[in-house]
Amino acid sequence: MDKADIPKNGPAICVFCGSSLGTNPAFGEAARAVGAGIAQMGAHMVFGGGSPGLMGVTARAAREAGTGVVGIQPDFLRAVEPPLTDGETTEIVPDLFVRKQQMIARSDAFVVLPGGLGTYDEFFEVLTAAQLGVHAKPIVLVNVNGYFDALDALVRDTVRMGFASQAALSLYTVADSAEAALRFLKAKL
Repeated sequence: MDKADIPKNGPAICVFCGSSLGTNPAFGEAARAVGAGIAQMGAHMVFGGGSPGLMGVTARAAREAGTGVVGIQPDFLRAVEPPLTDGETTEIVPDLFVRKQQMIARSDAFVVLPGGLGTYDEFFEVLTAAQLGVHAKPIVLVNVNGYFDALDALVRDTVRMGFASQAALSLYTVADSAEAALRFLKAKL
């Protein structure tokens, strides 16, 4: 499957987020709002394919709001993070590297919700690719209750210390809510 297999009536928005729910109910609320908002925008969702945690919450909300959902999951994670089975297309790929390649290639924009190390890895992958001119797709962090304050500060320190250019700061946006993130995407797509 490639981007051509995603229905054509709107952009494909990739969501990076945790396979856990986290400790704050606001994380799940933001995930539901993002999923439903993607559908309301007339877009489709691309994500990591798992049913647990914020991944599952976002995908179910998108699907329930009436849009297509495409999951891309490494084979070894199927037992740990079972894929959603209803109303979703799931592609099983060999490893995490192919997963990220496919998610990036098939998406027109990226939304980053709270998550763990894998979510950070995915964010830095798309940010680095944007910095190198590989893509010019919008990237937005949904900063639920300040979750990404430290990450944003880290990137700003990296620029301040001379390891990235000032232009890197214009490659992503920090939104204080799911609604603000969706408004940003709507304006960009």
